Amino acid sequence: MSRLNDANIKLAREVIARYPRPKSALIPLLHLSQEQNGYITREAMQHLGELVGVTSAEVYGTASFYEMFKFEPVGKYLINICGTMSCALMGAHELMHHAEKKLGIKAGGTTSDGVFTLAHAECQAACTEAPTLQVNYRYRLRVTPDDLDRLIDNLRDGKLNDEFPPHGVLSKVRQSIDASRAVGAKAPEDVNESPAWLDGKAAL
Repeated sequence: MSRLNDANIKLAREVIARYPRPKSALIPLLHLSQEQNGYITREAMQHLGELVGVTSAEVYGTASFYEMFKFEPVGKYLINICGTMSCALMGAHELMHHAEKKLGIKAGGTTSDGVFTLAHAECQAACTEAPTLQVNYRYRLRVTPDDLDRLIDNLRDGKLNDEFPPHGVLSKVRQSIDASRAVGAKAPEDVNESPAWLDGKAAL
């Protein structure tokens, strides 16, 4: 399924209602779509555009700016191995070659069973813990080839499902804002007073 399903349409409308302009909700809606489908499809971009009142080209223009949004299928587990300076000095290239051999694919490829996609990554901002990798954007630090073998075997056997949800799942806890705590979605041109938090009037 490419367009949002009924449950996610309902959730999308709740998200849109938090913003003064519908198109401001585009990034969370892209994450919602990717969580549903595993990647951002052409049909999804058209559907999101309809929901927030922009063209599918504008949706693509936003999504393509961010590395986390994918436009073609990837494996259940996306393994990104950092190859920037600190990680390179600590053996990241050798780790990548080891991963390629272990999985039987080259970087940028996906295993035939659709479980793993292997990719290079730029700096993952954990230079003191090199070499690093991420599985669906969750960190593993100071990874050795033996660590990588165990990680892949455990992922394949389903032993790490609690730690690593399938690709596209940004968070295991859905944000929920009680109506009484919402700030209200008001267009900037309709605001004629300073916000409560700036005046120190906000309820704690």
